[in-house]
Amino acid sequence: MEVWQKEIINALLLLLVVSIVGVSTGLFLPLMLLLTLYFLIYQLYQINRFEHWIKTGGRGKYPKIKGIWEEIYFHVYRLRKNERRRKKKLSKIIDQFRQSTEALPDAAVVLGENDEIQWTNKAARDVFGLQQTDRGQRIPNLIRFPEFIEYLRVKNYSEVVFLPSPVNKRITLEVRIVNYGAGLRLLLAKDVTQVRIIENMRKDFVANVSHELRTPLTVLRGYLETLQDIDEGQSPLLTASLQQMQGQTERMQHLVDDLLLLTRLETQQRKTVCVNVPSLLNQICNEGDALAEIGNRIQLTLLTDVHIMGDEHELRSAFTNLLENALKYSPEEAVVKVSWYRSETEVVLDVIDVGEGITSADIPRITERFYRAEVKRDKKISGTGLGLAIVKHVLMRHDGKLHITSELGKGSSFSCRFPSKKICN
Repeated sequence: MEVWQKEIINALLLLLVVSIVGVSTGLFLPLMLLLTLYFLIYQLYQINRFEHWIKTGGRGKYPKIKGIWEEIYFHVYRLRKNERRRKKKLSKIIDQFRQSTEALPDAAVVLGENDEIQWTNKAARDVFGLQQTDRGQRIPNLIRFPEFIEYLRVKNYSEVVFLPSPVNKRITLEVRIVNYGAGLRLLLAKDVTQVRIIENMRKDFVANVSHELRTPLTVLRGYLETLQDIDEGQSPLLTASLQQMQGQTERMQHLVDDLLLLTRLETQQRKTVCVNVPSLLNQICNEGDALAEIGNRIQLTLLTDVHIMGDEHELRSAFTNLLENALKYSPEEAVVKVSWYRSETEVVLDVIDVGEGITSADIPRITERFYRAEVKRDKKISGTGLGLAIVKHVLMRHDGKLHITSELGKGSSFSCRFPSKKICN
């Protein structure tokens, strides 16, 4: 039988006995009043005991009692016991998590909504010079590099920022922020000193080799031109050989020029002026039509006359590479559309062709150096594989981005997007 049923039966039996006694003695109302007071005082006493037990945390055994109150004490005691078990298990998991994050080689910092520090691991304290007592402090007050402060302000966490370690300027950190939870962010910092050193060595090597190759190439071209001048055409084999040598020398010269341009883009500061982009595009398109085997292949549309701040030589190189690629990978009679227009937040250059297109797997990689998509073609298309890498670097130096959309067999669209802050007229 349920406890509640027993309690009700006992109460009814007691009520019945008091009623019989009260009727037989003529004291029905006084006895009923006493019974009611008894029930009320008993329940208040038990409530007081229960409240006192709960106030002390429900520790230890509950008071000895029978009936419904024993069931209430038991259920609360069991809940408290399960809760303590869960807390112990959760505490163990948290301790394991803290031990694992403390052992991470990369720095990790949990930031709140206002950039305040909520937690740091050992690596973060080592490379940033943070202390356990810095919890609650805003991280821009402790790491005062302008690039990092701007990174926090802009909140464009799809990018990373590089900055020196506050405790050792020779250490370079790659910092990124990941959003998670309700207003929380995880700051991750990785030591990329060796990677940057290797990257600088690679840049220096490419620059030095490219410079060293220019002199022998110039000598070779000079001798080839001399040999071609004195060739009277009596030996078809010699004439064809000289032509092939001339073609390969020119190809090598283009490769060296592109490598040197990439090196300059990576190492030198640009000369920023207000560039008349519509005029520049007119010049590039006219030159492209003049060089094309079939004229009038370029359709230029200028929907705005805005100028942008930048390096005219670099922008010319980027726009020319995009146009040459569109012409090169399109049918000989196909039209290439070039558009310069302005949106609410950007100024955009679109170069659209109806050529062979690019597979979705190749699109993320075509801006890599020397990467060329493997496509079966009727004829080989010459190139260095550096054109789109140059475009990407030029846009990065002008705070711009390259967006590529393409469909295999139907053509491609290359969009150079510059933020409105670059407008200078």
